[in-house]
Amino acid sequence: MGGADAGPDAVRFADLVERVRARPGRAVVGICGAPGAGKSTLAQRLVTALGDEAVYLGMDGYHLAQAELVRLDRAARKGAPDTFDADGYVNLLRRIRDQAGETVYAPEFRREIEEPIAGAVPIRPHHRYVITEGNYLLLGSRPWSQIRGLLTEAWFLAPAESLRRDRLIARHRAFGRSLGEARERTLGSDERNAVLINATRRSADLVLPAVE
Repeated sequence: MGGADAGPDAVRFADLVERVRARPGRAVVGICGAPGAGKSTLAQRLVTALGDEAVYLGMDGYHLAQAELVRLDRAARKGAPDTFDADGYVNLLRRIRDQAGETVYAPEFRREIEEPIAGAVPIRPHHRYVITEGNYLLLGSRPWSQIRGLLTEAWFLAPAESLRRDRLIARHRAFGRSLGEARERTLGSDERNAVLINATRRSADLVLPAVE
């Protein structure tokens, strides 16, 4: 992010890195925001800057499998809060908080197959900085409401809505959807989820309109 995203409310990326480094002990930083806000981009950028002591953890690894969404008749709403194993994600964050000498394994969502893959992300005791990101880190309903207390800090990405939607359309097209399908998804189920997510920003420690 940066460049066209930068503006009077932009936060310097270097300041965010130093903010994380200043935390004593293990820091579990949660980055929240609506679809297309740039969460994974910022999270991965932070992990690169923080080096070998950092690890990236996406909430999307807790998507329910497509077969289960079909069984539950929720496939058309994929991405809504009840299409995730929220309890599993909460339990993972609790294990990370209490981690001693063992490696904790987390799932990873693979967009090219639209499925989660179990045990793909090793979180080791030497990882001082765990950077996690997802849509519903600040949601007030259970079990999502338990997440906030397991995070050292929570940041909310809030770019201009037009920019966020444009990014989302581009992402959907990159994964094989036509322009019409991409717009329908972006302005349909994704937009309904975005309204819900944007209402949670007041629970964040930082609201970031842009990062430069």
